[in-house]
Amino acid sequence: MEHIIERMQDDNAGVSVKNVKTFMNKIPSVFTGTDLTNWMLKNLDVTDQAEALHLAHLMSAHGYFFPVEDHILTVKNDGTLYRFQTPYFWPSNCWEPENTDYAVYLCKRTMQNKARLELADYEAENLARLQKMFSRKWEFIFMQAEAQSRVDKKRDKLERKVLDSQERAFWDVHRPVPGCVNTTEMDIKKACRMHRPIKSARHLSVAVAGGRISPSVSEVDIQCPAATIQKEIEFLRKKLARTNIKVSKVAESYISFYEQYVEYDPFVTCTEPLNPWVSDTLDFWDQDKSGKEIQLKRVRRWAFSLQELLKDPVGKEHFTKFLEKEFSSENLKFWEAAQDLKALPSSQVGARAMEIWNEFLGPEAKCPVNVDSKSHEATRLAMDKPDRWTFDRAAAHVYHLMRSDSYSRYLRSEMYKDFLSGSKKKTGRSFIVPRLSNFNLTSN
Repeated sequence: MEHIIERMQDDNAGVSVKNVKTFMNKIPSVFTGTDLTNWMLKNLDVTDQAEALHLAHLMSAHGYFFPVEDHILTVKNDGTLYRFQTPYFWPSNCWEPENTDYAVYLCKRTMQNKARLELADYEAENLARLQKMFSRKWEFIFMQAEAQSRVDKKRDKLERKVLDSQERAFWDVHRPVPGCVNTTEMDIKKACRMHRPIKSARHLSVAVAGGRISPSVSEVDIQCPAATIQKEIEFLRKKLARTNIKVSKVAESYISFYEQYVEYDPFVTCTEPLNPWVSDTLDFWDQDKSGKEIQLKRVRRWAFSLQELLKDPVGKEHFTKFLEKEFSSENLKFWEAAQDLKALPSSQVGARAMEIWNEFLGPEAKCPVNVDSKSHEATRLAMDKPDRWTFDRAAAHVYHLMRSDSYSRYLRSEMYKDFLSGSKKKTGRSFIVPRLSNFNLTSN
């Protein structure tokens, strides 16, 4: 692929690279998807336009060229603008980037504060996750990002624009958009074939039948195919027995988990109010019933995960109100109904399952939920003999939708931020969370 890219970048016979002027600005060093496919049809052994487009798509997926206005590394045969990647970021010249490098890049993007460099939703979530992971050395990461940002400001405007897009494309390859294929991951089957010391019996039989025995194949391998296969099996067993988990990564994950939950561990941090098992007060049990303030750290815990939010009665009620505002509260109701079904007596399961089907999934459902066709069909077939787990597949799909969509928007909503800062009060209870001016919402 790199040999083809070098031919494409030839000044005389390569793809025509030009500067495009728009109404507002100037886009340097770009070419269109039509120019690219036409060059392939003319200069490569490609006879079909679809084949040329497929080859261009594979090369773009590996990061050799990329769209200027999009994070999806695909090629379209139209006027979409593309740009060549600098050889410094080619796969053959790049090391495997670490999470710290990605954190520096995202942090630098937030400092530049330009509309074209705003973080996408998945990048903002990755930045928040990395900030939790590297909380102990975030100051060092911030200083690195600040130093790189100062160096970039000294460059020419057009040069800086090109370099920013090339760096962004590099991370689109190694940290792709959710749902895209990661071309940097090694396939286990390809890895086994790369390190295979001998040829398999199938290749040997073909070679012998064709009368073209390879010089690398010994007479012993041809005469004893069973021994050859046994050697291959032993080699593959040794490959599978190796563990690629780094102890440092495991320790780092454990430390980040401990740091996140340390203030909620009653063995390490004293609870507020006091633990009723070691004191004579009952404030711990009555904190939701009384008019006392809800602790700030309790509200912050809702941002750990959707499971933590739903475990807290106050958080669950607040999340339900948010879903009602977005007209999607039926998802939570359906998921709760599917969970409650598992705890019912056996004599009531069939009737309750039919009620849930008629309310959420039936053709005349009062509160229809959005599930995929496969889950809906599997649930419909399971309704012939309903049991406690009839709705598990559909409930898992709904839970995934809430976690990836509704829950993420809830954490970014003004409703949660106002609740966190203490400006919202719960109906019927007076709980005011103290305002902390130094609290960083991005870390949640």
